[in-house]
Amino acid sequence: MERRSFLRGAVIGTSAAAFGGTLWQGAASAAPAQPGPGPYGALGAADANGIQLPAGFTSRVIARSGQKVAGTSYTWHNAPDGGACFTDGSGWIYVSNSEINPSGGAGAVRFSSTGAITGAYRILSGTRTNCAGGKTPWNTWLSCEEVSLGYVYETDPWGVNAAVRRDAMGRFKHEAAAADPVRRVVYLTEDETNGCLYRFIPTTWGDLSSGTLQVLVAGTATSGSFGWANVPDPDGSPTATRSQVSGAKRFNGGEGCHYANDTVWFTTKGDNRLWQLNLDAGTYELAYDDSLVTGGSAPLTGVDNVTGSSSGDLFVAEDGGNMEICLITPDDVVASFLRINGQSGSEITGPAFSPDGRRLYFSSQRGTSGSSSGGITYEVTGPFRA
Repeated sequence: MERRSFLRGAVIGTSAAAFGGTLWQGAASAAPAQPGPGPYGALGAADANGIQLPAGFTSRVIARSGQKVAGTSYTWHNAPDGGACFTDGSGWIYVSNSEINPSGGAGAVRFSSTGAITGAYRILSGTRTNCAGGKTPWNTWLSCEEVSLGYVYETDPWGVNAAVRRDAMGRFKHEAAAADPVRRVVYLTEDETNGCLYRFIPTTWGDLSSGTLQVLVAGTATSGSFGWANVPDPDGSPTATRSQVSGAKRFNGGEGCHYANDTVWFTTKGDNRLWQLNLDAGTYELAYDDSLVTGGSAPLTGVDNVTGSSSGDLFVAEDGGNMEICLITPDDVVASFLRINGQSGSEITGPAFSPDGRRLYFSSQRGTSGSSSGGITYEVTGPFRA
């Protein structure tokens, strides 16, 4: 099978040891290259927030769980998780889920054009274990419940319109969502050891109240062709959605999901892999597998949330590992972008770029305390590649 270059889609052959020699996936007999510094160079010493960054980058704390967001009356939620940014006039909004049960839900912080915080508020309440989700092209936030028979809720980042439960998108242990405006579908990951990858086809694009839920169907290999089959009973009862279709492809703990340039990227935490669906070609394959890295020097472990930048770089947050956000470039280089020190009992969640691409937001879900009440949400500013 011809294999595409990591983000750009150029065919690079069938037996390369790694994407461009630096991304560790491909023939098992190959000798993978060792990791090196990425486009931003090596990480510097930890700053006052305990974050190691490349030269030219700085960090600040935006919010802490249990404390009021600066200049607002909103108390930041516990266990901040998946997030996204939305344009708000000349400023922007960062939304963040709360992965606790009960309560859960999601909150938001509003910023001015200079990055000053101008407001914070709740956008979803009364739900359970809201883990990841996804942004829609019509500027709503899909907040996903990571519980058995969980729902997807469509929320308003401005907090004006009430959140709506989207039953047609299926009931299962939801993780992340990624909208594909070309095919007019939404891809959904499932956090089960034998989970599946789904897509939801709305009856009308822009309206998630009705539509068809499908599951990816493929063989057991790590690469090949795929198709889609309708899930007969999306409400998952009495038979779980992942058990309704013969031949449904199994993935070990689906996590983050990102769509860009006719490709879907998603992570599986159970086997520490990054997968890609080449939608034009109708093929799937591994894009990253740390078990193929020699010498125990894999730069990316504990794969979780994933997002993309305007340069085409993919940023993958770690759940555990050494608490890094790693990047994978269009030239197929995998490198550490930042590292949080002194928070080994936490995980990094919710990476998302401001609309101008100059600021990266993310959270340490449990902070230094290792408890859901110790979450910290950060902003990193610097010379991100355009």
